[in-house]
Amino acid sequence: MSDKKTLSDALLYHSEGKPGKIEVIPTKPTNSKRDLSLAYSPGVAEPCLAIAENIEDVYKYTAKGNLVAVISNGTAVLGLGDIGPEASKPVMEGKGILFKIFAGIDCFDLELNTKNVDDFINTVKALEPTFGGINLEDIKAPECFEIERRLKEEMNIPLMHDDQHGTAIISGAGLINALKVVKKDISKVRLVVNGAGASAISCTRLFIKLGIDKKNLVMLDSKGVINTSREDLDDTKKEFISERTITTLAEAMKDADVFVGLSKADVVTTEMVQSMANDPIVFAMANPNPEIAYDLAIASRPDIVMATGRSDHPNQVNNVLGFPFIFRGALDVRATKINEEMKLAAVYAIANLALEPVPDIVNMAYNQKNISFGKEYIIPKPIDPRLITTVSPAVAKAAMESGVAKKHITDWDAYNDELLGRLGKNNSFVRVITTKAKANPKRVLFAEADNYKILKSAEIAREDGIAIPVLLGNKERINQLITENHLKLAGVEIIDQMAEEAMREEFAQAYFEKRQRKGVTLHDARKIMRERNYFGSMMLLHNKADAMISGLTRNYPNTIRPALQIIGKDERVNKVAGMYIMITSKGVLFFADTTVNTRPTAEDLADITLLTAKAVKSMNITPRVAMLSYTNYGSTKGDTPNRVQKARAIVKEKNPELICDGDLQANFALNPILLEENFPFSELVGGAANTLIFPSLSAGNICYKLLQEMESAEAIGPVLLGMKKPVHIVQLGSSVREIVNMITIAVIDAQSREI
Repeated sequence: MSDKKTLSDALLYHSEGKPGKIEVIPTKPTNSKRDLSLAYSPGVAEPCLAIAENIEDVYKYTAKGNLVAVISNGTAVLGLGDIGPEASKPVMEGKGILFKIFAGIDCFDLELNTKNVDDFINTVKALEPTFGGINLEDIKAPECFEIERRLKEEMNIPLMHDDQHGTAIISGAGLINALKVVKKDISKVRLVVNGAGASAISCTRLFIKLGIDKKNLVMLDSKGVINTSREDLDDTKKEFISERTITTLAEAMKDADVFVGLSKADVVTTEMVQSMANDPIVFAMANPNPEIAYDLAIASRPDIVMATGRSDHPNQVNNVLGFPFIFRGALDVRATKINEEMKLAAVYAIANLALEPVPDIVNMAYNQKNISFGKEYIIPKPIDPRLITTVSPAVAKAAMESGVAKKHITDWDAYNDELLGRLGKNNSFVRVITTKAKANPKRVLFAEADNYKILKSAEIAREDGIAIPVLLGNKERINQLITENHLKLAGVEIIDQMAEEAMREEFAQAYFEKRQRKGVTLHDARKIMRERNYFGSMMLLHNKADAMISGLTRNYPNTIRPALQIIGKDERVNKVAGMYIMITSKGVLFFADTTVNTRPTAEDLADITLLTAKAVKSMNITPRVAMLSYTNYGSTKGDTPNRVQKARAIVKEKNPELICDGDLQANFALNPILLEENFPFSELVGGAANTLIFPSLSAGNICYKLLQEMESAEAIGPVLLGMKKPVHIVQLGSSVREIVNMITIAVIDAQSREI
C-alpha cells in the first residue's frame, strides 16, 4: 500500500459507518424487563455468588472461556516499526477479526502505553481474571522474549507471542514437508537464516527442536554473519554463533540446503540461489516483498522448493494457519499455558494435513482439479475448512497429555462437531468464491462505465486480480472520472459505442436478423445499437468479453430485456430465473426466484428449482431445497400449496437424487429440530435447507429485502440463471462492495462455461 489512492481506500474502509472494525453484540435476549433483570440487577447477583464460591464457574457463567486479549505496545507494528500504541490499534482489531472468522473466538484488543517491561508484564497479569487467553502482538525484540517468558511463568491462562511462534509453527510445518519433497534428512541439512528478530529467533529455535543440527546453522543480522568474531551480540543472538569464518550472505548461501528469510526485500540474488546445493529450499518470508521474487527464484533453479509470505504464490507461510486454531484448542481444554508440546503438535498437524487429499471446496477456490502434495503444495491453503478440526484437536490433546489442561475432552467426534458449529457455514463462502475468481480472471464488460461506483468496482476487481475490466461508454467522460477520482485504471480497454461505427453497424445487422419478425426494422436496429445495454449484449454474444455487468442506474426490466432479446436463454433450459445469495449469521442461503418470474406455474417452479440447484452445486455446496408455501404438506388447501406440491413431484421425477421437499413453511425449512419433531418423514430431516424456492416473485423479493435489513445479511445478486452467456444485473443503487461480489459471481459463471 504505497500509492495515495490505496491509502485513501484503506482510511475510508476503517472510517465509514461505525469507526473501526469491531463491535460488541449481546448473546442473550435483552428485549424485556425480565431479560434486563436477569442480565443485570438483581439477577446477575446469582452467577456472581456462584463464581465467588467456585472460581472455575467463571467459565460457566461468563464469556471468559472464549475471550482472548490481543495486546501490544506498538513498538514493532508490521513493517512500520515503533509507531505507538494508538497507531497499532487497527492492526490489533484486525487480528481480533481473524480470531473470530477462523476459530469463532471473541477478542478485545488492548494497546498499552508503556515500553517498560515490568509495567507491561504487571498490566497484563492484572488482566488474567478477564480473559481466557492472551495473544501478544507487535512487541519489539529483545523485550518481547522476556515479556513472554515471564508472563508464561507467572500466569495460568494460555499465552503466545504470535510474531515469534506463529511464523515458526507454519514455517516449521512447511520445512518438514519441503524436506520430504526433496528427500533430505533434517539432521544433515545446512540452514541459513537471514534475520535475527523475534520471528527469526523463534523459527530457528523451533527448527532445532525439529532436528536441525546447530553446527549446520548460519544466522545473519543486519551486520552480517553471527560468528565468533562478533563482539556486539546480546545473549539471544549468542545462542546462534557459527564457528565458520564467513561474514556475508553470499558466502553463507554457498552449498546451503535451506534458506529462511525474515529480513527485507531483494537481499538474495539469483547467483546466491544458484550457488545452493541440489534441490534447494528457499523460504523468503519478508513482507510484502520477499528476499527474492518468486518468479526470479523459480527461473534460477528448476529444482527449487519455494515459499513466501504472499498469497499470490504457492506455499504461503501465513500465520492464520496457526494462531486461531492453537488458541481454540487451548481454550477448549482450559490450558494453563501454550507449551512446546502444544506448538509441536500444531506443527505436525499442519504438516500432515498437507499430505491428505484436498477437499473439493479448496480445489474449486484455486481453480484446480486436484491440488496434491508436492513442490507447489507443502502447506495447507488458508481457506481449508479442515484446519480447525485438525489443528485444534491436536493442540487440545497435547495440552491434556502434557498436564496443562484443566478440562478433558473425551468425545472427540462431538468436539469436532462443536468446532464446526462455532463457525457457521457462511464463514468461508465469500473468500472461497473470491479465490476461485482470482485463479482464472475473465474479461468483464461494464455497460455503465461512466459511473463512479462502476469504475471503482472495476478498479478493485482489477487490483484484486478478480477480473479484467472492459469499460463501455463515452471515453472522454470515463477518462475524466478516472482522473478526477485518481482511479488506477490506466491501460484498461474502453469501448465507446458511439465512436465504433463499423462495429455498431455489424451489431445492428445481426440484431435486425434476430428481430426482423418481431417488428424491428434495420433503422430501429441501428438506433437501438446506440444504447449501451444492447451494444454490450452484442459484444458479449460476439465473444468480445466473457461476462457483462449492468443495472446500477436503470431498473431491472429495462436492463434484462436487451440481454434476453440478444443473448437469450441457454437451449438446455426452459426458464431464466433470478437467484440471490444471502450471507447470514446462520449460513449461506440461496433464494429463487426473486427477480424474473412473477407467478410461476408448477412446471416453472420445477424448472427454477432444477436451475437453482445446479447453480448451488457449481459452487461446491450440496443443495438442500425447500419449496416454500404458507402450509406444511397440504395442511391447508389452496392454489399455492397445490402448485408447490406438483412442482416438487416434477423435480423428483427429473432428478430423484436431489434433496428437495415441500410444500413447507419457512421456519420448518430452516429449523431442523422443529422439522424432525413434526415431520420426521421429510427429506430435509438431518439438516436445515440452504436453497429456498419461493412460490412467487413477490414473496421471494420481499423476503430477501427484509432479511437484508433486519438481520444485516449480505446479499449477492441477483444472479441470473439460465442465460446463454454470463449476464448479471446488479440492483439499482448497489454499493461498490455489492458490485464487486457480482463481478466475482460473473467471473465464476464464465469459468464454469469452459468446463
